[in-house]
Amino acid sequence: MADYIYLIPLLPLIGFLLLFTTLGKLPKRLVALVGVGSVASSATLVLLTALEFMTLGEPLSTTLYTWINVGGFSPLVSFYVDGLTLTMLSVITGVGLLIHIYSSLFMLDEKDYSRFFSYMNLFVSAMLILVLADNLLLLFVGWEGVGLCSYLLVGFWHEDSANGAAARKAFIVTRVGDTAMAIGMFLLFAHLGTLDFTPMTAAAISQWPEGSPVLTTACLLLLGGAVGKSAQLPLQTWLPDAMAGPTPVSALIHAATMVTAGVYLIARTHELFLLSPSALNTVAAIGAATLLMAVIWMLRGCKRAAWGSQAAVRVGSQAIAWYLTSVPRGSVGLRMRTLSDQAQASSRACSTR
Repeated sequence: MADYIYLIPLLPLIGFLLLFTTLGKLPKRLVALVGVGSVASSATLVLLTALEFMTLGEPLSTTLYTWINVGGFSPLVSFYVDGLTLTMLSVITGVGLLIHIYSSLFMLDEKDYSRFFSYMNLFVSAMLILVLADNLLLLFVGWEGVGLCSYLLVGFWHEDSANGAAARKAFIVTRVGDTAMAIGMFLLFAHLGTLDFTPMTAAAISQWPEGSPVLTTACLLLLGGAVGKSAQLPLQTWLPDAMAGPTPVSALIHAATMVTAGVYLIARTHELFLLSPSALNTVAAIGAATLLMAVIWMLRGCKRAAWGSQAAVRVGSQAIAWYLTSVPRGSVGLRMRTLSDQAQASSRACSTR
């Protein structure tokens, strides 16, 4: 099964190409079949991969080819599946499939039905590349693909200038975080000579002592990317406006893909963060601040930001949760967990108003 892992992101990508290149000439029933069927096929492959992973009890990996070979820099197009990857794959393909099925009827009266599903398929494919990537460079390709698709989907109804403005805002604000992430990647490669997760982690552990200023700087720059993509303070401003897109887009961005990408990045590089207590504390502080801000917005009855705030609450809770997995559980951890639970309850209460 490991030899077929590449099909998981490839099938939605093929769906995108079919729908995009036919320029809306396919009948809507066939568009839905391609759009939903490609994600359903990926979900099936994820299930089979999960069964093999549980049977073997070890990570799965496959390498397709060497992407670049310049001056000792030879990143591979390779995919890696472990427990963390499978968790994200299950969310992306499982929730993503349900959203696609719902969209097939919800968007049925749209004249740009084919264009909508082509963007949705590309979104899912980019997110799958992001979580399957075996190195930071390939992850960044999926990362930027998700950012592009958010722009296309949030501004889907671009005839309304407000929707176009919301799409531009989401795209530009997240680019701020992406720039920080790119600089962090440059810094890691300059000092460690690789962006592959396993050798990069091993080199960091052997080369840098705990709390190294260079490592802390790199981790904080990576965190900058996560802050933008997961709509954490101070780059959370794009999230409420992202509701300008169709309802399925909001569900896909908030539940299955984009805002979970930052949490995944921190989790995937958690061994680097473990070497930098300052960076870990910053993760916790930003997550807690975002959590409190979102709850305050909703308690004040800010209707415009209500749904966006709920998403921010969930992501803030997740960021804190990932932080707690990296430190010993104690009284501080218990208080933070209680705060998270209370914020979730406030979110649900406000949504029923």
